[in-house]
Amino acid sequence: MSWKTESYSRRAHAYSRSAGVGGSMATQDEDSPAHQDVFVGELRRWREVRGMSRTAVAVAMGYSRSYVSKVESGHERPSREFAKAADDALNAGGALRRAWRDYEALRPVVVRATPIERTPEPSTRSLFVEHDDAELRYDGRTYRAIMRRRLVNYGTDPITRYMIRISVDRFPGDPDLSNQLYRDRPLTWEELDLQAWCGEDRSEPMRWVAQHDRDAFKEVWLQFANDSGHFPLYPGQSTWIEYTYTVRDDKWGNWFQRAIRLPTLLLSVRLDFPEHLDPAVWGLHTSMTAEAMPFRTAIDEQRSNNRRVFSWTTEEPPLHARYRLEWHFRRKPSTQPAEPAEKPSQVMRSLGVVQSDDPILHRPAKPFQLPEEAEVAKRVIAELVSAAKRVSAAHTFGKGIGFAANQIGIDRAAAIVFPPGTDDVIMLLNARIIENGEQFDEQYEGCLSFFDVRGLVPRPLVIHVEHQELSGARKITIFERGVARLVAHEIDHLHGKLYIDRLPPGTEAIPIEQYGGSGLNWQY
Repeated sequence: MSWKTESYSRRAHAYSRSAGVGGSMATQDEDSPAHQDVFVGELRRWREVRGMSRTAVAVAMGYSRSYVSKVESGHERPSREFAKAADDALNAGGALRRAWRDYEALRPVVVRATPIERTPEPSTRSLFVEHDDAELRYDGRTYRAIMRRRLVNYGTDPITRYMIRISVDRFPGDPDLSNQLYRDRPLTWEELDLQAWCGEDRSEPMRWVAQHDRDAFKEVWLQFANDSGHFPLYPGQSTWIEYTYTVRDDKWGNWFQRAIRLPTLLLSVRLDFPEHLDPAVWGLHTSMTAEAMPFRTAIDEQRSNNRRVFSWTTEEPPLHARYRLEWHFRRKPSTQPAEPAEKPSQVMRSLGVVQSDDPILHRPAKPFQLPEEAEVAKRVIAELVSAAKRVSAAHTFGKGIGFAANQIGIDRAAAIVFPPGTDDVIMLLNARIIENGEQFDEQYEGCLSFFDVRGLVPRPLVIHVEHQELSGARKITIFERGVARLVAHEIDHLHGKLYIDRLPPGTEAIPIEQYGGSGLNWQY
């Protein structure tokens, strides 16, 4: 047994013991002060070491300041996800996660005299996943997903079924186009060819029953049973399950997402593509408390037998987190001689960017009602970040990059800007320029919605922008020079304007071939 396998076995055993495998379920009413101090003391110490206030820590973690304060004061019990976020935010090297485990081990329990009522059907809450392994293979026409999970039953009742979900979206960011596609050509069970097995070597086929059958979404119960009999997963037992399905590439978008719905110790994902397609792959992580961000660790790449395999692994992913791998094929499958290179605008269109002939770019975007639509705004921002990462893999943006929601087909007043040389994102909700500085300059600009040309655009060196936070609070931010130009360009999009609308009379945009500043920052 390898060290890593042995390590996970020990951790899985510890997890099972703390969850109650082989024993009665217990609950607790309150934590004792000494018990609280195990984690709280370590949290305070690391805050002091890093010189960070509660507010600064809360922002870095993606939690509210009041919640962090409640944890520090002992009025709120810290979760595993909270401990991991704190450890990452404070760069504690795992110390806070270890303190949280000690905290859990010391938690006092009170066994209730009244028996705990149970529903006839055991809940999947009594399951945890020791290893979630997902693989996606592409042969140039069809995608095949191979999903393997090692499940552990730490409850008190046998598990007789397990739910899986299959969801496709050929045009992420353009729901109208996707809905039309799947209305006309719904995903069918015949083309999916769903098969499932239980056991280390696919020893037992699993029967499956459809729970929901929609055009682009399937929900299925895998049953621990087949025509030969039943094989429930009993308390304290573990087993591998595996299921596979196929989807043609005209219905599958260039993304593969794993959602963490059960406590999980190890998640591994692989993408297996033909080498001649020259794939570029990147990953984004989202959660209930944070917007889409790049993976914290790099995706590994291997080449073998004319295949390009991309692998990525993470330990103890938090519940409700989503890990999304996206890709772009720089070359298309073809048996014909190579065609001329695609125009920049064609590349952007293939990456999901709405082009200038679309009416959505020529009308003001619909504003958000905040804070009522905060969750909607979060999802739109996450889509914009994903689109920006996707496009950045195909082109070098030395001046920074901005994206407005209407450029990905979403008619809402949201935009983002990534200034050059940083991963920090500027979020613009219901934004408008309320004041311009006195000094102007002219710089060449490009636009993803008509990327074949560049135009010399006059803009102020300083702008004052009024915009809203998710809470609904209005704020005014001052931007200068290159960042001001990026922000002004995106705010124009929110109000139905393109930079060519601002070109001086008699001035025209020039072909990108005549422009020598691609990939370089503006000079001031």
